[in-house]
Amino acid sequence: MILPEEARILEVASGSGEHGVHYAAAKPGWTWQPSDPNAEARRSISAWRLHAGLENLCEPLPLDVAGIWPSGPFDAVVAINLIHISPWEVCEALMARSAERLCEGGVLYLYGPYRRDGRHTAPSNEAFDADLKARDPRWGVRDLEQVVSEARKHGFMLEQAIEMPANNLSVVLRLHS
Repeated sequence: MILPEEARILEVASGSGEHGVHYAAAKPGWTWQPSDPNAEARRSISAWRLHAGLENLCEPLPLDVAGIWPSGPFDAVVAINLIHISPWEVCEALMARSAERLCEGGVLYLYGPYRRDGRHTAPSNEAFDADLKARDPRWGVRDLEQVVSEARKHGFMLEQAIEMPANNLSVVLRLHS
């Protein structure tokens, strides 16, 4: 089991808010705290929240990953499609802030495309990486090993890397003292 039935979860870079609605509906014992630095995204999250009427889905916070975070502790921090659509410094901040806010044994969950052993896992990921770098040279599909190495600096251990559809990975990192 990755998370208990009762958990407090912070989602960073929540985007439109659909992930939060899905998980809050599926896991009524989870308190899901969405966040996004973009005001338009937060309006979308609020609209989804109102539409779903879920008491365990909180009003979104204006959180920038590299900025000041809400106080914890959280049982999990979730970052879906963040690592590759941001500069490396965001990954570093995500690891550091998550380690500060997670309870002992807490989970940092990452989802997205990754290279493995320095190579793309599919031609579509290679094309996506080129597109990202054309938009911003600081962006790009990251090496899983580099992300895990950064996580280790902050007390995380790789628990699982699960193959997902569309050549993505679910990466589960657990905080250890």
